[in-house]
Amino acid sequence: VQLVESGGGLVQPGGSLRLSCTASGFTFSSYRMSLFRQAPGKEREGVAHISAAGGSRYYADSVRGRFTISLDNAKTKVYLQMNSLKPEDTAMYYCAADVLAGIQDPQPNFKYWGQGTQVTVS
Repeated sequence: VQLVESGGGLVQPGGSLRLSCTASGFTFSSYRMSLFRQAPGKEREGVAHISAAGGSRYYADSVRGRFTISLDNAKTKVYLQMNSLKPEDTAMYYCAADVLAGIQDPQPNFKYWGQGTQVTVS
């Protein structure tokens, strides 16, 4: 099983980035996909999740209206389009997968995690 994040980098405030998470080794279409982030010195927090069929999405208040999560079942990828980025969005961003858990659930509930990709807004 692998979750591999990509697309992070350095961007100026107000800019955009699109993160990708490529999944393999499990039945992607049966899993809810989530994105988390962890800033230096802070706890990891949920950013967004999307249902297995892509029909429902949930966002943290801090990113709602700026970030959009989507998925491509054929490519087993989940995307996070991040617009109007702020310095406080600087963090390591992680992909996570679970059949049931979403970002409102305890993080130990998630079955699979990626290694993360760094986003720096400065």
